[in-house]
Amino acid sequence: MIKITFMGAGSTIFARNVLGDCMCTPSLCNCEIALYDIDKKRLEESEIILKAINNNVNQNKATIKTYLGVESRKEALKGANFIVNAIQVGFYDPCTIIDFEIPKKYGLRQTIADTMGIGGIMRGLRTIPVMKEFAKDIEEVCPEAWLLNYTNPMSIITGYMQRYTKVKTVGLCHSVQGCSREILKALGMEDKLEGRKELIAGINHMAWLLDIHDKEGNDLYPEIRKRAIEKNLKEKHDDMVRYEYIKHLGYYCTESSEHNAEYNSLFIKSRYPELIDKFNIPLDEYPRRCIEQIKEWENEKSKILQDGKITHKRSTEYASYIMESIVTGVPCKIGGNVINNGLIDNLSKDACVEVPCLVDSMGVQPCYVGELPIQLAAMNMSNINTQLLTIEAAVTKKREHIYQAAMLDPHTSAELSIDDIVTMCDELIDVHGDYMKDYL
Repeated sequence: MIKITFMGAGSTIFARNVLGDCMCTPSLCNCEIALYDIDKKRLEESEIILKAINNNVNQNKATIKTYLGVESRKEALKGANFIVNAIQVGFYDPCTIIDFEIPKKYGLRQTIADTMGIGGIMRGLRTIPVMKEFAKDIEEVCPEAWLLNYTNPMSIITGYMQRYTKVKTVGLCHSVQGCSREILKALGMEDKLEGRKELIAGINHMAWLLDIHDKEGNDLYPEIRKRAIEKNLKEKHDDMVRYEYIKHLGYYCTESSEHNAEYNSLFIKSRYPELIDKFNIPLDEYPRRCIEQIKEWENEKSKILQDGKITHKRSTEYASYIMESIVTGVPCKIGGNVINNGLIDNLSKDACVEVPCLVDSMGVQPCYVGELPIQLAAMNMSNINTQLLTIEAAVTKKREHIYQAAMLDPHTSAELSIDDIVTMCDELIDVHGDYMKDYL
């Protein structure tokens, strides 16, 4: 029997999507599902919802078990074939609040703060020690398992696991699947969706739509560029930052504008506050979402369950397709996060890159891409530098690498002096307390 362990199963909606997909997949539907979390209430809620899906769409073919707390973690992992990781260390309260409120004191504003910036650095540093413990258990009780990592900051967490543990790891993000569909629909080019051909590569949340052709082989980028520039001139919308990328860099990227606004030094600038309105940038967006989700969760839970009548259709999330290909040997193609090692010639070999990957019974096999256009490689490297230094800090436990990661972060360095960066980092480390105990 295939065993799938879900770490952070209290992420109920995401667990429903991924594990519901597995229950809709013939080669996986008879699996054993191990739900692991440290939050009893959220774990119980996920169990109720997943058992309802198992009953309604899977005739109870799957076996679902729950495991609560660190003492049960090894048992949850024992014998697993696949591990899905969706943990959030420190939760919204207190850690996300800290990651937003302390930088604000220094004049540093953020939108999401889970991938880059000082928020992404802190999230990575408090998550890696937990992942290190996961890795020890995996290497002991299920050494052949594949770890499918969905936890952000993706490039930092996945890069650490691939470089410093023996766990077979691939990082996954749904922004790749939706990238070209999103822009074609937004620009009124829906008729080009069917049969389109595309190439996406770069780094997580900043992988580039390098090439896109319709089913007849016509290059769609000239029309995309024209319409994107016109749309930014004519109307205010939610994707203005990425359309500005198209105008000045020539290419569209995978993750949303609210994310990408804080991945560079170009849009959130205290000296030019008018840019926030001009490009419709939602400052403090992640805390706002968290507050709304917490407030509405009970209603959302009831809505999902529908008095036990919940159903599920297989989504486009990569996880179930990866598992299916490894189990059956029938290949599929994904966009995966892997160590570069020459896959993209003009990015660092130690970088965690997002590239096309072939999946079959041999596992996840990344494909060679070559060189990115120089301006795109430069944008990626501005993020990679911070990612690599954050991993270095986690491995060496040297506080100076945290300072350096923040100093080289494009947004942070554009707004703050070196002295303020160091002081801010020290305050964040102090206030995070036990989550940053290695640096106190």
